Amino acid sequence: AYGINSILYQRGIYPPETFTRVQKYGLTLLVTTDPELKNYLNNVVEQMKEWLYKCIVQRLVVVISSIENNEVLERWQFDIECDKTAKDESVPREKSQKAIQDEIRSVIRQITATVTFLPLLETACAFDLLIYTDKDLAVPEKWEESGPQFVANSEEVRLRSFTTTIHKVNSMVAYKKDSFP
Repeated sequence: AYGINSILYQRGIYPPETFTRVQKYGLTLLVTTDPELKNYLNNVVEQMKEWLYKCIVQRLVVVISSIENNEVLERWQFDIECDKTAKDESVPREKSQKAIQDEIRSVIRQITATVTFLPLLETACAFDLLIYTDKDLAVPEKWEESGPQFVANSEEVRLRSFTTTIHKVNSMVAYKKDSFP
């Protein structure tokens, strides 16, 4: 949720005054104070935790699109590889909480740094969250299936990856290239 909040704040999807500062992972992060957005993100994160634990999530995507014409302008993609054997092993794997938090911190820092060279979003934008799961999964109530929402005429930037004892997360952002040479 911190990464999603960071993207929404950094890209100006919600007004800056609807965010508040919190300390997490040794960083000062901005999280939304908007009750509807908070509730939405909490519901998504709770469902994601359950699916991550069961190793049935493959990807989380934050799609930013123009409200005016629905054109997809950015696509922040987080690919999740799950080692399904890790849950079956009798001896737990060792990776310190600090090491995991250091890696998460570096990804959040990289989201912030990446924003500095992305084109300005010069139109009012909305966002959507896409979660790619195993095929046979029942879609939760109030959720819907959708297409991949790719960015036409895009550039891509790979971000750092991080790993936990069970998951590896690779991230990238695709953004619409300026129409000028």
